[in-house]
Amino acid sequence: MLCYIGGSESEGHFSVINEAYTMFSHTNPLHQDVFQSVVRFEGEVVAMTAALLGSKEKACGGEICGNMTSGGTESILLAVKSSRDYMKTKKGITKPEMIIPESAHSAYDKAAQYFNIKLWRVPVNKEYQADVKAIRRFINKNTILIVGSAPGFPHGIIDPIEELGELALSFGVCLHVDLCLGGFVLPFARKLGYPIPPFDFSVEGVTSISVDVHKYGLAPKGTSVVLYRNHTIRKNQFVAVTEWSGGLYVSPTIAGSRPGGLIAGAWAAMMAVGQEGYLENTRKIMEVSKSLQRGIKDIPELFIIGRPDMTIVAFGSNDLDIFEINDQMSSRGWHLNALQRPNSIHICVTLQHVPVVEDFLRDLRESVQTVKKNPGPISGGLAPIYGAAGRMPDRGMVQDLLVNFMDSSC
Repeated sequence: MLCYIGGSESEGHFSVINEAYTMFSHTNPLHQDVFQSVVRFEGEVVAMTAALLGSKEKACGGEICGNMTSGGTESILLAVKSSRDYMKTKKGITKPEMIIPESAHSAYDKAAQYFNIKLWRVPVNKEYQADVKAIRRFINKNTILIVGSAPGFPHGIIDPIEELGELALSFGVCLHVDLCLGGFVLPFARKLGYPIPPFDFSVEGVTSISVDVHKYGLAPKGTSVVLYRNHTIRKNQFVAVTEWSGGLYVSPTIAGSRPGGLIAGAWAAMMAVGQEGYLENTRKIMEVSKSLQRGIKDIPELFIIGRPDMTIVAFGSNDLDIFEINDQMSSRGWHLNALQRPNSIHICVTLQHVPVVEDFLRDLRESVQTVKKNPGPISGGLAPIYGAAGRMPDRGMVQDLLVNFMDSSC
């Protein structure tokens, strides 16, 4: 999941990105009057991304706008901050609350801590989608925002965005859709004929969207886009300072200075790949995803979580310790994400996996048989840690362990 492009084509792609980055590595779009080319690059990246997500449709209002950020987390942080301030102006809400399904990204927890917002995390339904009825029960006079994902990071399943949009409209609250994984796949999967439900600004009620260009957009790491339905909402993202002795100051994102080289690299990546390139990439990875699902279903000790809509395939086991299987896969060079509730692991299919799907399935079958014959942790494996953490009733203790681990890392 760490690299979204592979094979012989990656060398040429990276050379284009690196050349663009080198040419503009000295630039900073905070100074718009000085680095006008980078400002234009950002505008074009935002416009091209928005066009994939409904900006050209009349029903979307013709005002979709946004900015580039450092990644999906910052995009989500800004969308939450903008929603909070917008709803304060619109409804006078001073004790904001937001409601998210438990499958939503942890960036919302970070946003809640940063911006002093009460967070309600609601269980998903039996299909591992956002439970619209459950979310409805949590909405009150202080609700500023509800959330959907397309798809969700854990299981690769698209939330019912249309129903969430109707809910947001009926209660007059904001709706953010996390498209960090799906933004550069779902529009093309739909063109290829896959049954993709509505997920973008074509859904009335969606007020903001986050999209990572550095994932399936194949741009350099550190490039994402946050989009808004209109300028009225986006203006709440900005920070303007008028009383500083250093002069007048305004900044669109969390960072003040931003690396213009990354913006140029993202622009170059999108121009190099193009619509046809993204379409072909999507065809390849969607086919591999379906092949993986078929292969995993053929392994009797495993089961797939829900019905994956895209390129993330999560699976668990009722018979074996899935984390021991994960350790076996790691020993064979496959590094998968460990999940909880239920205990499972997932693979995010990228272009790197296209030529090696059968190798993956072979190693997975062998790993399952190894654990079946010799259950128990392997030296250096993480299965005992994940297993113990999942069984600890005191989640505060688990949180302390995570903080101490991070504190010791540098």
